[in-house]
Amino acid sequence: MQFSRRSLLAVVPTGIIFSGIVPARAADNDPRAERFIGKSDAKNTVGEYFSLTCTHCAAFAQGAFPEIKKNLIDTDMLKWVFHDYPLDQVALTASMVARYLPVDRYEPFINALFATQNRWAFGRGNDPTDEMWKIAGLAGMSRATFDKAVGDTSLREWIVKEQKADTEKWKIDSTPSFVVNGQKYAGEMSYDAFRKIIPS
Repeated sequence: MQFSRRSLLAVVPTGIIFSGIVPARAADNDPRAERFIGKSDAKNTVGEYFSLTCTHCAAFAQGAFPEIKKNLIDTDMLKWVFHDYPLDQVALTASMVARYLPVDRYEPFINALFATQNRWAFGRGNDPTDEMWKIAGLAGMSRATFDKAVGDTSLREWIVKEQKADTEKWKIDSTPSFVVNGQKYAGEMSYDAFRKIIPS
């Protein structure tokens, strides 16, 4: 299936496509640098453990997360930290590509992947990596950078190592999972359910 900026915009909520309006911040553009949005010293910290091929993660990203961002992150109540927890090789490759984008394009890009998950991850007859490239290209990534990301075995090993460490530390066994101020919560949640676990 062919993608264009117009077709991608048609399936992704307005305002999150690579506009720089919703910047993610990290120490630098090192693919291993922490990816987060919100105030770095916010009162509350949430770690989200997600797989880019998880349908429950996609539902959360499209359902509850916009309200969480508007009401809790943008108001400086939360620092939201993204943690790769790929459930398969396709998700692992997508995580690697996302981490090769500049930090200000990271969060819009993963939201775009969630919004188009049925096309790039589950489209019949599609090559997932080719479909990822179409979306990454729209995000401003060069083909050379994309190929470097996909072939970065060191980054691949680092993500897997971090995932294993998170499994052992937090007993993560499903996606999405959230660690809120050191307490783990598992499963997709509505905005109202999520709001109840965040101290005011």
